[in-house]
Amino acid sequence: MKKRIAAALAAALVLSVPAYAAAGAPAVEAGACVLMEKETGTVLYESNSHQAMEPASVTKVMTMLLTMEAIDSGRLSLDDPVTTSAHAASMGGSQVYLKEGEQMTVRDMLKAVAVASGNDAAVALAEHLAGSEDGFVIKMNQRAQELGMKDTNFVNCTGLPAAGHVTSAYDIALMSRELISHPAIRDFTTIWMDSVREGQFQLANTNKLIRFYEGATGLKTGFTDTALYCLSATAERSGMELIAVVLKSPTSTQRFESAKALLNFGFSNYTLKDVYPDQALPPIPVLLGEAETVQPVLSRTGRLLVEADQAANVTTEISLCTDVAAPVEQGQVLGQMIVRVGDEVRETIPLVAEAPVARLSFPSIFARLWGCLTARG
Repeated sequence: MKKRIAAALAAALVLSVPAYAAAGAPAVEAGACVLMEKETGTVLYESNSHQAMEPASVTKVMTMLLTMEAIDSGRLSLDDPVTTSAHAASMGGSQVYLKEGEQMTVRDMLKAVAVASGNDAAVALAEHLAGSEDGFVIKMNQRAQELGMKDTNFVNCTGLPAAGHVTSAYDIALMSRELISHPAIRDFTTIWMDSVREGQFQLANTNKLIRFYEGATGLKTGFTDTALYCLSATAERSGMELIAVVLKSPTSTQRFESAKALLNFGFSNYTLKDVYPDQALPPIPVLLGEAETVQPVLSRTGRLLVEADQAANVTTEISLCTDVAAPVEQGQVLGQMIVRVGDEVRETIPLVAEAPVARLSFPSIFARLWGCLTARG
């Protein structure tokens, strides 16, 4: 406790002025932060977002990500037993006091990591997946590279202090975004209170936003004397999910208040708007095709991140070819939909063929011509 108070006082001297003073900006007291929208990956706010810093237990976002990927791929089951090694049992800091040789299911180990930030459970999962913590760390760094986390170097799977173990607020947002793309992780990160060992050991979520912030979905807290108070907080409202990362906040309270300020800023100022054509898309004539027309459709779902006060100013403009020669491939580009916010072009979405259309064979052409002639009588 004395160490935590000393760390908080030292940080307060350095960070006594809020990190942001711009009008309308969220009030954040931290060494670095970032606010990202999940669906588009757009950064809505940032400060020192690429500065390499200690993440403490926010590291476990990657540990949980690799675990969820193994579960969703079928390589791991929530009911699989995980045996605790001597190394896993030796972890200090936050823990669920696993004993060497003790077994828990993947479900309970993951619960212990997500809710109680158990270092011992994190190492037990890592060893179960990769044979050793060192082997798992190699996989962590490989996955970080795949996600474009250029500021990151993991040394362990827990976030316990270690030389060279660093990441950035932006990189944490990237891996958090990937983690919440696995919907089942919410079964763990939204738990407020639960238990393991058949109810004999109680768990309380270290992330207080789960109970006190509307729409909170996760994700992970962290603290060490050198990293100070860290948090990756996720929340969803009206179909939009945001990721707020705060690193090196002076106190636990300021960590949560800073994350709330970022999330409030995002939800107040931005929205995801479904974008559709302003008119029904007409079928396009197909020259010498087995079908006379082909239906154009949007190549992808039109969801646009816009400033909340500009949502009513979103317009679309359709441009389609007048006809197309067979054969037509499914997905072939037939035109485009231009999306504007006011006078600014925000997106151009291709319009493509909904289904393929084969070219008429010579006998089919002759038969069609003959049918036209006989119809004229």
